[in-house]
Amino acid sequence: MIDADTAWAAVMRRDRSFDGRFVTGVLTTGIYCRPSCAARHPARSNVRFFDDGAAAREHGLRACKRCLPDDAGRDEVALVKALEMLRAEEPPALELLAAGVGYAPHHFHRLFKRATGVTPAAFARAERARRAALALESEARVTDAIYEAGYSGPSRFYEDSKARLGMTPSAWKNGGAGTSIRWSVVSTSLGPMLVAATEKGICRLSFDEDQAALRQRFPSAHLLPADDAMQDWIEGAVQAVENPSRMPDLPLDVAGTAFQEAVWQELRRIPIGETRTYADIAASVGKPGAVRAAGSANGANNVAVLIPCHRVIRSDGSLGGYAYGLERKARLLEREGNESVAQKTLL
Repeated sequence: MIDADTAWAAVMRRDRSFDGRFVTGVLTTGIYCRPSCAARHPARSNVRFFDDGAAAREHGLRACKRCLPDDAGRDEVALVKALEMLRAEEPPALELLAAGVGYAPHHFHRLFKRATGVTPAAFARAERARRAALALESEARVTDAIYEAGYSGPSRFYEDSKARLGMTPSAWKNGGAGTSIRWSVVSTSLGPMLVAATEKGICRLSFDEDQAALRQRFPSAHLLPADDAMQDWIEGAVQAVENPSRMPDLPLDVAGTAFQEAVWQELRRIPIGETRTYADIAASVGKPGAVRAAGSANGANNVAVLIPCHRVIRSDGSLGGYAYGLERKARLLEREGNESVAQKTLL
């Protein structure tokens, strides 16, 4: 049996890697849960840990209907098998995928998204796009790279790329070639802020950058000044900095690996006024050992503030890093009501 301190730490992190290794019995409610259960944490004094559900039931406890702890071991095996199936050149549809791992389609869809942060279809698209990106780096012709990645033809890759990346196949290979990006640098209380967007949404939000920096990031894109149609997005981005509680829901045009996108989704789930550690984020996407990778995914975020990577701190409570300076990170946290963390830098 895992020692109680280790078990409690896993529960506090909601660490999915411990699911199936023990269950958490809550004596006051009479239920037992997975370590990763999303329910509100009980008081430590009301908790007892058991090797498995059978041991918990012997003490009169019943299984949580929210996290279904008795399915934990089975779920992990199914997820590993599903990931292998989805990495194939011809990944199966949801019905065949679920049948292959012994689950009903709708239930496995929820299970997979809870564990990885993305749907099975999104994971498969990300894997295929990743293969395409690698092939585009080595193949002389875009068409060859498309077939090498497992697409049935250029039209399928074009459809996938437009929906997911906001760019054409050539733009993927050639630094934004054929893509129009409108941009503006606006004044904020945290300094000059670059806002850039495709027709699909904001693709870059950063501080202390200008057209030259944007050109370096998208060397072959057609850069244009912001027009009237973009003003609402610019005003919304400024609002996100100056008054986060009234931040509008802005469209984004960003893409990364499946892991990066899962991390970014977790960042967007962090409520205003709260923080998470890099370890929390790694555990929440089902990769508790990938703390450094979670930090790298934070750093790969192209839209500061809108994907709130500033809400992630170190396990010791210090702010950690931030691409635009720790004082800006602290100011953002302070505006969101997290003064206790912010003051560690501002004092």
